[in-house]
Order: sequence, then C-alpha cells, then structure tokens
Amino acid sequence: MLTARFTAPAVPKTLVHRPELLRRLTAGVRGPLTLINGPAGSGKTVLTAHWAAAGGRAPRAPLWLTVEPDDAPGVFWAYVLEALHRGGVELPAAVGRPTRAEGVTQSFLVRLAAGLADSAQPVVLVLDQFDTAQPPAMTEGLDFVLRHAAGGLRIVLTSRTDSLLPLHRYRAAGEIAEIRHADLRFTHADAEALLGAHRLDISQAGIRLLMRRTEGWAAGVRLCALAMQRSADPEAFVRQFAADRTTIADYLLKEVLDAQPPDTQDLLLRVSVTDRVHPDLADALTGRYDAARTLAGLARDNAFLEQVDASAWYRLHPLFAEVLRAHLRQRHPGLEQQLHGRAARWLAGTGRLTEAVVQGAAAGDWPFAAGQLVDDLAIGRLFTGLEAEQLNRAFAPLPAEAPGAAPALVGAAARLVVQDLPGYEDAARRADSRLSPGSGAAARLSRAFLGVLAGRTTGDLAATERAAADAERVLGELPPPRVAAHPELRALLLAALGAVRLGAGRPDAAESALAAAVEACGGPGTEPGTEPGTDRRAGAGTDPGTQYPLCDALGSLALAELMRGRLRRAAEHARASLAVAEQAALPPERRSGVGHLVLAGVAVEHDDLPTARSHLDLATAIAAAGPRPDPVAAVLAAVVGARIAAYEGDGGAALAVLTRLRPAATATPASAWAVDELAVAESAAHLARGDAAAALRVLDAAPCGRPEHALARARALLAAGRTGPAARELAGLPADDGLAAPARLAACLLRGRLAAAQGDTEEARRRQAEAVDLARPEGLRLPFAEGGARVRRTLGEAPRPAARQGRPADGPPPAVAPPVVAPPVVAPPVVAPPVVESLSARETEVLRQAARMLSTEEIATELYVSANTVKTHLKSIYRKLGVTRRSDAVHRAQDLGLL
Repeated sequence: MLTARFTAPAVPKTLVHRPELLRRLTAGVRGPLTLINGPAGSGKTVLTAHWAAAGGRAPRAPLWLTVEPDDAPGVFWAYVLEALHRGGVELPAAVGRPTRAEGVTQSFLVRLAAGLADSAQPVVLVLDQFDTAQPPAMTEGLDFVLRHAAGGLRIVLTSRTDSLLPLHRYRAAGEIAEIRHADLRFTHADAEALLGAHRLDISQAGIRLLMRRTEGWAAGVRLCALAMQRSADPEAFVRQFAADRTTIADYLLKEVLDAQPPDTQDLLLRVSVTDRVHPDLADALTGRYDAARTLAGLARDNAFLEQVDASAWYRLHPLFAEVLRAHLRQRHPGLEQQLHGRAARWLAGTGRLTEAVVQGAAAGDWPFAAGQLVDDLAIGRLFTGLEAEQLNRAFAPLPAEAPGAAPALVGAAARLVVQDLPGYEDAARRADSRLSPGSGAAARLSRAFLGVLAGRTTGDLAATERAAADAERVLGELPPPRVAAHPELRALLLAALGAVRLGAGRPDAAESALAAAVEACGGPGTEPGTEPGTDRRAGAGTDPGTQYPLCDALGSLALAELMRGRLRRAAEHARASLAVAEQAALPPERRSGVGHLVLAGVAVEHDDLPTARSHLDLATAIAAAGPRPDPVAAVLAAVVGARIAAYEGDGGAALAVLTRLRPAATATPASAWAVDELAVAESAAHLARGDAAAALRVLDAAPCGRPEHALARARALLAAGRTGPAARELAGLPADDGLAAPARLAACLLRGRLAAAQGDTEEARRRQAEAVDLARPEGLRLPFAEGGARVRRTLGEAPRPAARQGRPADGPPPAVAPPVVAPPVVAPPVVAPPVVESLSARETEVLRQAARMLSTEEIATELYVSANTVKTHLKSIYRKLGVTRRSDAVHRAQDLGLL
C-alpha cells in the first residue's frame, strides 16, 4: 500500500479562499454523492483538499484516496478498505478483503455495504482523480455499495470527465451535488486575491485582460502569476505573453494533448485554426468523417473544448488554441495556411460571411477575402456593426500589391476607417485603375460608397454629391432583397452625405439626407419638419450594423437644428443620439461627443453656463477617445467654448480657444461656413476685450454674405460708435423668415440699441419688447444677459407687449430670466410669483402630459421613462413655478404662456 494515496495534497500557500464552493461541498456530503468535475488545472483537487483540511464540517473527518490509472477493481477495493481502516472505521471481520486484483465477488460488495450501513456515523470518502480508472466493474460496484449503504457511505468524486456512475438516477432522486467547470472558474475577485498573494500589484484593466485570456482557468492564472513574479514588468507581461512560450504550453501539451490518441491529436491541431468549429468543418479540415463523435467526446471529457450554447458548434479554450496553433506550425510547417483556406471556403459555402473573410485573410488569399466582402455588398461592415473591429484587424496586413479591384477597394475602406486620407487616396487610385465600366455592380457601388464617406474627411461637397448620385444609380441596378440585407450601406451613405452638406453650411439640405438616414436605420421618427422622436429605446430594435450610423445621423441632425436656431429640436435629437449610443453600448472609439456638444450649445443660448460647461467637458472627453470630429463639430466646440469665456469677460481665453482650432482646421480645406463662424466668434472675443477695431478687422478679413456675419459687423460697428454703417448692415439683413431665431433676436436687440443711440426712445422700447417675444419660443436668454445693464435699463422702461392668449399682459415672460427683465415702473398687481428658473424641455413635456389629465404612470408610459422619473420632474416643476399641486402647476404654466 502506498501511504501517499491516503493523504490529501498539501494546500498551496497562495490559496484562494472560496467560501461559497466550500459551503456547497459541505452541503453536498449530506447526500450520498458529490461530483466535482472540470478540466485539468481547474482546481478540483485544491478545493477538495482545502475542504478536507478543515475537517469537512462533518461529524467524522473525510477520508482520502487518490485513484491511480492502473488500479484494477480488486486493487481499488483493497485501497478503499485500507482508507476506511486508517480512518478509524470499524467493519465486521466477515467483510473480508479482496483476494484477486481482477475483481471482487458480489457477496463482498454486499457485506461491505451492510457493514457501512451499521456504522455509527456516516463515512465521507474522497476519491480524487476518479476519471483515471473507471472500468465498468469498478463503477458498478461503487454504485451498488453507495446505494445499499443506507447513508453510511458518502462519496466525493473529483474527475475530469463524467463518471460512468448512473448520474441520471442520482439527479432524478435529488441525491447528487455537482460542482462543474463553470463554478470552478476564477472570478475577477479570485484572480485579484491570487495576484495579491504573490505580491503582484496589477491594475484592474490588467486583471480583466488576464481573465479574458485565461477565461478563469485556475492553473492558467496561477502559472501567469508565477511568470509575472519573474518578469521585470508584470503589467506588460499580461499584455504581451504568448501562451506557447510559457509553462502553460508545457502543461496543456502534457496534460491534455498528449493524453489523446493520435487521430484526436491531429484533429485538435487542425481545428485550432478556427475560432469555433462544426463537425462538418472539422471533417473538411481532417479529410475524415469521425469529427462529430470525437468532438462530443472531447467536450464531455473537459479536454479544453466546449459546446457553444447547446448548438452543433464547439470552441477551444483560447490559450489551448494558441498552444495548438504553435504546435501545428512546428509539427507541420506550411499546413496552417492551407487549413485557413479550406475553412474559408467551407464557411463561405454555408453563408458565414465574416468568418469566411477572416479565414481567407489568414490564408493570405486577399482576392477571395476582399471579394467576399465586396460581392456581398458588405463593405459597410468595416465601418459599423459587431464585426467591424474583427474585419479591420483581419485586413490590417493587406498588401498594396494584392491583385484585383476588390483588395484595393477594401484597402481604401480600411484607410478611411482610421481617417488616413493619403492612404485612402492611394488605394482609391489603385481601385480606379482596376475598375472599368464593365465591372460588377457590387464593385461600382463600393467605389461610390467610399467616395461619399471620404467626403467627411475631404470636405469636397461637389465630389461627395457626385459619388452619392452614382451610388443611388447603382443601387437601382441591384435586386432590392440583396440591398435590404445590408441596411448599413444606405444608412452610412445618407449619414455621410448629410454631414458633408452640414460642413458646407447647408443645414436645410443636410436635414433631408439625415432624416432619411435615420429612417433607413429603423430609428425614431424624425421626418423633416416633424417633432423628433424622444423614445429612449431609440435604436434598441435596429440592426446592430445600423446603430452607429443612427447615432451619427441623430447627432448631425441635432447640429443642423442648432445651426438653424431650433434649440428644442436640437436638444431632442441630441438626447436621442446619446440614448442610442448608450443602449447600443458603442465602444469609446465609436462614440461621438456631438450629442453633448449640441446640448452645450443649447445651454449657452439658455444662459445656463454650468450645464454648458459640463456638456462641453463630456464632449471633449469623448472626442479624445473617439474618431476625429467632423469639421462642423470641431468648429462648434471652439465657438461654444469661446462664447462661454467671452460671456464671463475673459476675451483672451476666448481667443485662445479659437486659436487652438486653427491647426486642426487646416488639415483639410475649411468651408466658407466654418471660416465665417470662427471669424464671428473671434470678433465677439475681441468685443469682450473692448477692442471693436480688432473685431472689425477679423470680419473684414473674411467677407461673407451670411446674415450672422452682417450681424457681427453691426455689433462691432455699434461698439465702435459708427451708428450709420451699423444701421446699413442691419438694413441689409433678409426678412425675418430668412433668419434663425437667435439671429432674429440679435438683430432686434441691435436695432433697439441703435434706436437708443439715435435718441429714439420709443423705438428702442418697442424693439426690446419685441425681443422678449422672439426669445420665448426657444427659451433664448443669453443675448439679454450679454446686454447687461443697458438691456435691463431699457426693458425696465419698456411697455409690456400685447397680451397673448393664455397669458396676461403683465405676466413675466418665461423665456427670460427675472434678474434680466425688471418689472415695469407702473404695473398691475402681480397675480403669481415670477418663474425662478425656466423649465427644461423634458419638464415642459411632462407638464403637457399632466395638462391632459394623465396619471403619473400614464405619463411615464407616454415618455418611456419610469414613474419615479416623472415624480422627480414634477417636484422640479412645482419648485420652479412656485406651486405645490399638479393642477396649480398647469394653470400657472398656462398663465405664463408655457402651454
């Protein structure tokens, strides 16, 4: 007898305490059978030894027996009896002992079961590594004794495979406790504890990466920890280690691969070239027809291969796959590339496009891989969708000299993804030289598609419009079902076209394309001229490939509305864009800060500078992690930042913000709109410093016919005391319908200032009163605040505008903050207290629903928010309106013209 087989292994000094699993073990031994099942190195023995060392929390300490591979049934039962004897279990002498190594008699098993049944206390016996020797006679005998010991024997089995015991019977009777591989995997907290025990200070990101690569495999984490202790830079080790060049490789090769028969080893090596494998694919890679049985057996035996979601597909553990691929290259040089090619064609034949493309690229068969993407109209998947990163990574090694038009087109797309304009142009020229009028519609569509997307980087509206027209023409040549299978194509096309139009300063034309892009994505209803959707579930039901263009199009729509002075619509579109990004869980590199940028611009116009700064900071942070912003967004970010600084009286800071943009703006030709927008902002910054001459020089250096430019000149001229030229500038402005609301308000205030400067007090008062009405629909406040004491003084003397329906003539205008609009010198008694703070767009919507006599729950359903959110909004409304009840809030809002 080998004494070591009766002793549990020593518990490692760097033990990870796992109390939940220990509790499950303790609970399990209250029944007859406990199974701990997992692959090599999953921690089965360590867990059980730790539990046994603590006494197992049972009346009698558990007994231990390590099963050896060459144990014959008779030898096994002899060792079982010796374990019972050494554990102090007294059995009747009549039980006897096995006399032959080959087996035992049934009468021996009957006597042993009877003796255990008469034991004063139940015996807990751990059979470690039970999978190493499981002759049917042994497992049948163990099952017999366990079932007939009347609770006197309780078995704990550790095994890599499912035992030959009739587990289904024990499950049906509720007499088995199972701890499986999924339970044994280390959690993030377990890995952190193990690394700490090894005195390794690894960041949370590093631990997450380690967990992703090892998938919680206990031995893998432990071996990595030991290697990190020897590494000069443990954090870098996690990012860079190659499994095939560590002790992990030795462990897996010896414990898993070498344990398999030669044919199974060959299958494992060949299927390692794919991320997941189907039995038919495995047969195609091996040239045999036994994969279904072999793969099922490997999965059942926990040989680091598992079934994927109860489907016909299997996947190897990533570390095992990495080791196998290295071993394949060493054992069969040159075979790996051939296997990738076979896998690519099998996958393409079964309609698995992305996997086929990735395998074709790994085989170096660039015409096949790129051709699959182009011919299937799937080139848009390089820009959006769940596979975008995987596809771009596959085409990263694509050589420029790869033959054919498809590789050139895909190469151009890959350059556009990373916004490498020179690289794109080189690849596009190669594609053009290989395309002809007789080229297939799919290739011609891909070329036009790339031309439109390139417009976002080049800013060339004319070329973008031509490419968009070409794309629409080719789309008409293709079967509609084929086009409908790739909604991301049209969505990306329209979103890019709208963005380029926006960058050219054409928000009206941009809106039609962007609204069509949203519709193509199946997103919220934002048809031109209609109220935008505010469904917080926007994009939740859309194709994953259209979630990014939906977010992008909504953000661009928000920009368009902001440029047109429609602040409420701009804010709604911006919030919808942010909601789509959040619900789609877009990664940081795919997110845009445009939504926050627009909300910052709206908050500035509302004179809510803390909110504006908060959103601007968020937009800046997102832009730093994401793609380079479109020119419109970059210009808007600078203008908003400069306006905030200028309003706070820091003209120098405002100029600095605008100056920082110039190097980025010169990367591509700036549109006339962008140049003038920056000039207008710079002139305002000079005015904030009291330098009217500099403000005029900036504007005169960039002449433009935009109304905003004329307004800026009028403001600068007036500040310089040149009332005549200022009046002429204002006289040349288009009719009110041709101006955005902020521009109309600015013009009205400037005319009032001009009238006051010319001594026409009555006209000045009339203009200031008119300005109050112009400000109300969009909640414009900043122009009044910027006017300071002069506007307050004029408004304090101005007569109230004529009464509107639902608002008394003497009521304070809700769109203008009370500190700015002083009450008239003589006025009737105020009926209600003034509004302390303007209502947000969402609060106004809640109030509208409340006016319809809807309950809190009904309002929540209408707005797709929780009832608690509605209650929070109502409390804020009561505070702002100075009321305590819902009905009073509705009446007060009606009196003020809010509803």
